[in-house]
Amino acid sequence: MTKSGIVIQARTGSTRLPNKMLLPFYENKGIFEIILHRLKESNISIPIILATTQNKSDNQLIEIAKKYGFSYYTGSEENVLNRFIETAEHFKIDNIIRLCADNPFVDLNAVEDQINNFKNKYDYWCYSTNNYTPTIKTGFGFWTEMVTLGTLKKIASLTDDSIYQEHVTNYIYTHPNIFNIHFEKINQSIEDVSELRLTVDTKSDFELLKEIYDVLKSKNIEFSAIEISKTVKENPQWLTIMKAETLKNIK
Repeated sequence: MTKSGIVIQARTGSTRLPNKMLLPFYENKGIFEIILHRLKESNISIPIILATTQNKSDNQLIEIAKKYGFSYYTGSEENVLNRFIETAEHFKIDNIIRLCADNPFVDLNAVEDQINNFKNKYDYWCYSTNNYTPTIKTGFGFWTEMVTLGTLKKIASLTDDSIYQEHVTNYIYTHPNIFNIHFEKINQSIEDVSELRLTVDTKSDFELLKEIYDVLKSKNIEFSAIEISKTVKENPQWLTIMKAETLKNIK
């Protein structure tokens, strides 16, 4: 029987915004802790594991993971692909849901749907735009991706190019002919908000998303891709800032 698990990719050593995981974001919690809190409060019942680096500064993330009762693994900072492989092997995880901790608005209902629909039929399962661009390549920040351990090992055996070691799943969608891929198209109304950027790379991202998070909580708006994108669309001043940051940080 195969085993699935959520592996959260996080570290404190970001070059564009150092320590962004721990900076106060909402009610004195950092982005990383907010994501863990949301996961803890969700209906998701599979293992949740932090995959961080061996740098001493990342011990702070480990302590937060332990506080919420989640497991952790430390591996290479540069070779993220290998970090994921080692994490999955250590915890005997066959199917990995990769969650990037840069995304405080990750849609956890979409994560549940992804888990339920993977059904061991694919090498890789992702949410995508209508032209089959995986959302990991966008700044939307709502969705995770799911991949088998066997697929990650296959990538490691086929290439030692640093770009594929740093960007865990990039090799899959740039070589689609050798993998069984499922693209789950996102709602067109979300894709139409092309300026939408809800991932944290820079100080400007951080300050804007902090403001948006506070508004969503104060108005008790559901944390779903549909509702959040609709709220952002109603605030064109946010989209103007998002567009400017996207142009400066092309993925």
